[in-house]
Amino acid sequence: MPDEPGFILVHGQYKDLLSYQKAEVVYDLTFRFCQRFLSKGDRTVDQMIQAARSGKQNIVEGSQASGTSKETEIKLTNVARASQEELLIDYEDFLRVRDLKQWDKNSREAQYVRTMGQQTPITYESYREFCETRSAEVVANIAICLIHQTNFLLDQQLRRLEQDFVKEGGLRERMTRARLKQRNKKPDGPN
Repeated sequence: MPDEPGFILVHGQYKDLLSYQKAEVVYDLTFRFCQRFLSKGDRTVDQMIQAARSGKQNIVEGSQASGTSKETEIKLTNVARASQEELLIDYEDFLRVRDLKQWDKNSREAQYVRTMGQQTPITYESYREFCETRSAEVVANIAICLIHQTNFLLDQQLRRLEQDFVKEGGLRERMTRARLKQRNKKPDGPN
């Protein structure tokens, strides 16, 4: 093992990301929401579950790819963000077309969900009782709050990835720096 780290960065630490933890809660909640409140033949079920899954899985894939491709990590993190946004609109549509109330972001209920979201690590278990015993209106609103939290974290993550890329560069630049460093270490031999 070399004494110094190579040009392939540490990667795949997605379970430590709060954005991943929240995206996993959103997926678990969405899966159960669809089972409880939507008809089995409704195309929205598959679309909502797939959007929630994509929001989670693209964080995993981006994190795993980050060791060799910051570009891929950024793209996949952005896909995760876009999937969360798609899911957000599905929940908002669910409430709107059924004439159900969407909570104001400053409502007592939304603030309570935000407070719950400050726990770490965050898992579905924190929300299970609410999501399995409350009405569709309440559960959809909890999902909306969690998606907003996830989106906020993904937006921050994307800004950080951008800053890191500008500061450190990508794989090719790290490879070049490593090669030049190795070349400069070699003693000059006899000519």
